[in-house]
Amino acid sequence: MTTPNTATPNRFAAPARQPRFNLSPELRFAVLMTGLTLVGLLVGVAGQYLLKQPIIMWVGYVVAYLAGGIPAGREALHSLFVEKKLDVDLLMVVAALGAASIGQAADGAILLFLFSLSNTLQDWAMGRTKHAISALMDLNPAGATLRRDGRERWCELGDIQIGDVLIIKPGERIAADARVTLGQTAVDESPITGESLPIDKAVGAELASGTVNLNGSVEAEVIRPAGDSTLAKLVALMEQAQTAKSRTETMTERWESPYATVVLVLVPLVFVLLRYGFNLGVDTSWYRAMTFMVVASPCAVVISTPAVMLSAMAAAARGGVLFKSSAAMDTLARVNTVAFDKTGTLTQAKMTVARIVADDETGALALAAGLESHSEHPIAQAVVTAARAQNVSFAAVRNAQAIPGMGIEAELDSVRQGGVKEGSVDKVWAGNLRLMEREGASLTPAQAAALRELNTEGSSTVIVGVGSRVMAVMGVSDTLRPGITEAIAGLRAAGVEHQVMLTGDKSEVAQAVAHQIGLTEYRAELLPEDKLRIMGELTGPLAMVGDGVNDAPALARADLGIAVASGTDVAIESADVVLMKNDLGKLAGAVKLAKDARRTVILNLAFAFGVILIIAPLAVAGHIPLPLGVVAHEGGTVFVVFMGLRLLRHRL
Repeated sequence: MTTPNTATPNRFAAPARQPRFNLSPELRFAVLMTGLTLVGLLVGVAGQYLLKQPIIMWVGYVVAYLAGGIPAGREALHSLFVEKKLDVDLLMVVAALGAASIGQAADGAILLFLFSLSNTLQDWAMGRTKHAISALMDLNPAGATLRRDGRERWCELGDIQIGDVLIIKPGERIAADARVTLGQTAVDESPITGESLPIDKAVGAELASGTVNLNGSVEAEVIRPAGDSTLAKLVALMEQAQTAKSRTETMTERWESPYATVVLVLVPLVFVLLRYGFNLGVDTSWYRAMTFMVVASPCAVVISTPAVMLSAMAAAARGGVLFKSSAAMDTLARVNTVAFDKTGTLTQAKMTVARIVADDETGALALAAGLESHSEHPIAQAVVTAARAQNVSFAAVRNAQAIPGMGIEAELDSVRQGGVKEGSVDKVWAGNLRLMEREGASLTPAQAAALRELNTEGSSTVIVGVGSRVMAVMGVSDTLRPGITEAIAGLRAAGVEHQVMLTGDKSEVAQAVAHQIGLTEYRAELLPEDKLRIMGELTGPLAMVGDGVNDAPALARADLGIAVASGTDVAIESADVVLMKNDLGKLAGAVKLAKDARRTVILNLAFAFGVILIIAPLAVAGHIPLPLGVVAHEGGTVFVVFMGLRLLRHRL
């Protein structure tokens, strides 16, 4: 069986709608040959049975044999002389010629037509499956409108640079990964992430290349070149996904040539057995041997797995889950343990102020923000962000100085909050317990209780003070990913019962996060080598979900590595599956899809082998005529192809 091959627009126009499918040159040729085979068959049958004209009959059959046999014969000769193996194409050509040799030219022509039709349908199915993937890739516009040197200009995609300002009108497709600097809008991210609802974007929000600006004009600064954009990474991953094969697919391909050899050896043996063992006539023995050859050909077996896996990968890609190979799809179906990294995977790796314990929370936040605005530490930035979000003015400080391992201190000229008199000059500080002790301050019983509670919850704490007085205790923690609790529960419902969190964070933090999201098992205070060691201790098949450089060894070591797209390049490259939307909720749907694909492969193989095991003996016994054997064989091939196409309707 043949293997399927794989003017500047209006800059303000909405992106053109993608056609559902375009015929490739290879598919056009296959359709043409199939059509000629059918025409030749019909002419031959008409000349033989209706017109009783041998010349017309033979002209028709010759056309059918040439149109149906040349493509298959070309593939057969390539496999035989270049790849040094026999395949099902050779079986079909030999069977058709064998039918003609016993005066059954019509049956041979029918065989070639159905075989050609089966190959064409297969090419169409694979082309449609790959198109479902490639449609995700062909999303970049030819260019974009930029503002450079104070002027607007149209720029081709390859000329867009980091720092350029995109001017994006309603209906335009976004040309590069960028950050909104002016305006607000809603964006259709479904082509990239699978998100069905528009996503609101305001100043500071990131825009992904390939998504569509819906209803507002915005300006956005390019943050990644076209070659490193979200869409470019998606293209690279999907190109990589076409190369690797599942274990089942590899197995069926490995057995195709030996199986074809066995069938070709059995054909003369069947003939000899019928002719001399059962004393049947030469024509009858040869006819049954040819029917046996047709029925025993493993076309449906060979196409069973790739038809399913490519369809499943296309459905997953549409939902924002990218499999780098069908082998990864096959592995996910068998996974019974999932290990999660914490920071950046279960959480957003984004520190936020979770709680402020103070008599005057606004004054305490103003003082803390004034101090922390002089620091680049993530906790400091969380405090600053919280103050800005609440429109709290920063307290003015001077002579700010970082105290390594403790915090930051400065001088404050005028403070109205917390009982500090206006006009006084005081030392103000924000940091940990060691800094508090250095400043000679102490906690009140209420503050001490709040500090213990925040530590128990897994929050990092910031103590804010003026001189020897503690003004506030703040809790800063990493934010959980939205919907992560539901994602964990969904994964459990999909059949993955054993889930464990791995983190380099301290035990208190790990315990708090695990409790919040519904995980019962966690390992804390781990180094990268510890995660790698645990990969060997956990029972498999095992999947690891991570995002950082420190997760890369564990991702590579696990039976299946799963990375979130917001993670580092090395994590994405080490993984077998990428969650393009950073949504772990998609993982449960991907597991269900993988299991459905695996069940479909098993069903296809059982059906294909069942047809062979049942029909082949009946053909030898003379109970299956050649036309019925042809229909059973090629019908089985069409059946398994369409069983694979069924998965294209799957939604994660």
